[in-house]
This record gives sequence, structure tokens and C-alpha cells, in this order.
Amino acid sequence: MTTGLERVTAKARQEGKLQFTSLAHHITSELVWDSLCDIPNGSAPGCDGQTVGEAKESFQQWVPEMLRAIHDGGYQPPPIRRVYIPKPGKTEKRPLGIPCVADRALQRSVARVLAAIYEQDFLPCSFGGRPRLSAHHALATLTEVIAGTSVSYVLEADLKNFFGSLDHGWLLRFLDCRVGDPRITHLIRRWLKAGILEEGRLTPNETGAPQGGSVSVLLSNLYLHQVLDLWFERVVKPRLRGKAYLIRYIDDFVICFQYREDAERVQAVLSKRLKKFALTLEPSKTKLIRFGRSAQREARAVGKRPETFSFLGFLHYCTRNRKGNFKLGRKTEKSRLRRSIAGLTELMREIRHRSLKEQADAINQVLRGHYAYYGLAGNFWSLRKVYCRVARYWYKMLCSRSWRGSFTWEVFNRVLVRFPLQRPQLRLTYGQLQSHAVL
Repeated sequence: MTTGLERVTAKARQEGKLQFTSLAHHITSELVWDSLCDIPNGSAPGCDGQTVGEAKESFQQWVPEMLRAIHDGGYQPPPIRRVYIPKPGKTEKRPLGIPCVADRALQRSVARVLAAIYEQDFLPCSFGGRPRLSAHHALATLTEVIAGTSVSYVLEADLKNFFGSLDHGWLLRFLDCRVGDPRITHLIRRWLKAGILEEGRLTPNETGAPQGGSVSVLLSNLYLHQVLDLWFERVVKPRLRGKAYLIRYIDDFVICFQYREDAERVQAVLSKRLKKFALTLEPSKTKLIRFGRSAQREARAVGKRPETFSFLGFLHYCTRNRKGNFKLGRKTEKSRLRRSIAGLTELMREIRHRSLKEQADAINQVLRGHYAYYGLAGNFWSLRKVYCRVARYWYKMLCSRSWRGSFTWEVFNRVLVRFPLQRPQLRLTYGQLQSHAVL
């Protein structure tokens, strides 16, 4: 962070209601270059077809004109190319907006300037899209809340088409509370209104923020900070009988309660609160369950299992440690497990005619990424299931390369000795996970 942004951060921390009227001068060619270098070289190009490498080569040609247009208030963002990616466990696809590389670098620069302000405002219950905070921090905090406090009920919630439902009017009003520089607000307004290019047709964007834009994550956090986080902290919690905790990662959130009456009251008013700001809950992903120590005791007394809930790709359930004490268990959600295995099998079909070393390297790269996210304490058997499925399918693909049938399990085991697959490994133990807790 530059000295100028450090001063902005200090001022924002000292004065919680100060409106910053001069921010555009922090967007410099050095900041844009740093943001451009943060974009992976393999990132998809936007509607202009320019790659990250090409944008770096011609940086000195396009950045002066871009900065001049920003300060003159005349910058017009290019259209956003829309693509669709599969949703985990569903046939429908998720729309994803891909800005041009140069515009993406500018969005990252503006997001860094705004983050210097809003990181001082965001509450500890918010985790997604924030520096030095990840999904693992949210999961660790959830573990501490459920295992370390008197939680008895959990409200699992998910917002329906969140990025596509953001109301531009409300968002700009929230932005104006802290940002008074018209050059920045005009820039964000034009990003929100930028046209969507899909199959050669350009359509205007009247609602929502394109999912995929670098500044969209920060704006979505700002939106839910005002709509949900502050409301829950300042309005809801003081009116409850017992304790309650909100844990949010972008548009996925859970609320933990001590008493059922508090949980039912919040569940009843939550939909009304969200509806006021053009947001709705996804019914299939929203439920109130009995969960925690007392829920485990009651279920055990009648010979049943306590209910479970999903959050950030993990299924959470009640279990016991070796001493017989309550413990929050988690394992990879079935839909995420199927998606990971399906992606790996598709990869192995595509590369089965490459050399064994190239195949092993490609498979291990995906396995390392899977273990890095899902390798949390208590989830080893889900990781092992992925490893065993991959090993069996790789053997099947290698057998299909020849009709002779000479590729036996004995031969395959020798291949594994020379080109081993990445073994399952836990990234965070229980002790390490506790150190990630924030609340």
C-alpha cells in the first residue's frame, strides 16, 4: 500500500463517518501496472480479444489516455463479455462477466483505493473478497462459535441471484456515504451500466453487478454490509433474548442462535429486510435447524441423528471426539465431491494419450488445489475418496490406450511408483484451524 493510501486508511479508521472527496489522484500508472501484474497471464480476454501479455506490452500506450479520461470524467468502459459456467450439482449455468484486461486492471486499482476506506468499516462477520481473509477463516470462526458457545440453532441462508439483483440506486447511495469524489462515483456508475456482449448482441445492464468484475466483489460486500451486517449487529442483536452470531462469505451466510424464539423472530423479519433492498432468499438453500451440543444429546436420546447444514462446500454435522465430547464435524458436500471427480475424469480423458509424466503432472496440479481447499481437519476420508476414484479412472484410461490388454494392475502400480499421484493431505489441523478464527 502506498503512503497516500495509508493516510486514507488511517483517516477512515479515525473518522467513521468522513466522506472522502478526493480519491481519483490515488489511481496512478504505478497502481494500474501493479494491478495488471496481479492478473494471471492465462486469464480470458475480454470483448476486444486483448490478452494479459499484450496489455503489458502496450501498457505505456493505453494507460495515459485511460488516466486522462478518468480525471476528465469521460472514461467509457468497454462492453463486458458474458460467458456461462456450470453450477455445482445443477444443470443450469452461472453467468460470468469478463471485462477487457485493461479495464480489469483499472477495476482492481479502484477496488484497492476503496478497500483502504471500507476495510475499516467492514465488520468481523464478513469474510469473502477481503484481504488476508478466506473461506477457511469463515469456517474456523464457525467452528469456534458452535463448539465454544451455547449455540442451539443454525439458520442456513443463501441469496437468490445476488449479483444480478443488486439495486444500482441503493448501491450508489451506500457508496455516497463515504465516497464523495464524483470521478470515482461516475466511474462506478458507468461500470454498473456497462453493456453486456453476448453472442454478438449488446444489451444494456439495468440491475446487478457483473459477476467476474474485480470491483463487483467489493461493491457486493458494501451492499450486504449496509443491508445485512450492520442491521444484524445494531438492530437485531440488541433485541434478542440470547446470543447470536452472523458469519457471511459474500452471499452465503449462516446465523447461529442460542434460543429458538430468537431464531424464529429473525427468520420472520429477514425476508422483509432483504426484500426492501431487492434481494430474496433461495428457498431450497434456506432452513432453520436444531444444531449443537443440546441437539446432539436430544437426538441421541431418541435414537436419531442431528440435522446437518451446508456452508462453503462443506457438510457440517454433530459428532464427538475421542474423549466423548461434542465436536463440529465437516466433510466435503456431495455435490462438490461429484463435481471435483467429474472434472478430474474429464481431464484424464482429454490427456490420456500424452506421456505419463505430463498426465501425472496435470492430475497432481488439480489434486493439490482440491486438497488445499478441502484439506481441513476431519475431512481426510473425503480426500481419500477422490484419490481412489482418480487412481482407478487413470488406470482405466491407460488401459484404453491399447487393445492388447497388457496394461495390468501390476504394471499400473509400477507406474505409480515412478509417477506418483498426490496423496491426500490435510492443510489445516484442528489447532491450526482454531488460529484462523476471527470472532
